[in-house]
Amino acid sequence: MPRVAIQMDPIEAVDIESDTTFMQAMEAQNRGYPVWVYDFRTLALEDGRLFCRARAVTLRQTAGDHVRFGDEVKLDLSQDVDVILMRQDPPFDMAYVTATYLLETVHPKTLVVNDPAEVRSAPEKLLVTKFPGLTPPTLISSDPVALVDFHKRHGDVVLKPLHGAGGSGVIKLRSDDPNLEALIEIHAVGSRDPLVIQKFIPAVSKGDKRILLIDGEPVGAINRIPAAGQVRSNLHVGGTAAPVELTARDREICATIGPYLRDHGLIFVGIDVIGEYLTEINVTSPTGAQQLKRFTGVDAAALMWDAIERKRADSSG
Repeated sequence: MPRVAIQMDPIEAVDIESDTTFMQAMEAQNRGYPVWVYDFRTLALEDGRLFCRARAVTLRQTAGDHVRFGDEVKLDLSQDVDVILMRQDPPFDMAYVTATYLLETVHPKTLVVNDPAEVRSAPEKLLVTKFPGLTPPTLISSDPVALVDFHKRHGDVVLKPLHGAGGSGVIKLRSDDPNLEALIEIHAVGSRDPLVIQKFIPAVSKGDKRILLIDGEPVGAINRIPAAGQVRSNLHVGGTAAPVELTARDREICATIGPYLRDHGLIFVGIDVIGEYLTEINVTSPTGAQQLKRFTGVDAAALMWDAIERKRADSSG
């Protein structure tokens, strides 16, 4: 029976009706696994051993009273647990990157999901560039000359920070919009990261599809529909979730990227598809599992734990 530690944002603050990490933790508890939660800021590497300060949790599906904590304990993450879920939300900054380095010291003896080295190597708006032909015309750069040239060549575009998440900082610019250079300057004041500029896909008005893949295989999708007049479809900025079926193109995209995800230890992944195009591969803390189960009955959390159990059995056998 695997002992599970979950690296996450405060569990007492989650929305139990929509949060994917809570669903994953509940499934672990329902299977009888001991579960602890901890903040990545408590990670401590000493003499080659990685520790954290964690609390055991008992969960229940009761809004406002969904978690009971045990006493805080010091866990040796190479000895006291068998599986770590790395589920804290971005930003994908140096603190996030450092956490992947620390977790890499215990993986794969302690199975970290997703593989921390691969998470570090797979920024979500960069990983898609490994799969030419699946994505819309895209440029990643800090160079104002290159960004302005792309805008002139492609007309309506979407501009977004490379390491942003949840729709933060996403802006649509029309072909004649004069504000790109000013926006580049504003971004440069607060960040040295590049920007992503991408040809606008009109099909976004019909929704931004989130497809969940477990160990490289698609298990289902939800559609996230932007509010009227908006370009961002993320649920926490006003988008609404709706049921949707996988199309032949969706399956083609999944078949192309699936072997890469499986071979690189990216067990729980959410991809974003707009129209015919793959726009992001989310490997840090993908969401959408609760909505998927509500619409289709497919339990992505259960399928994830099935995959983890298979991997642990294979590694011990």
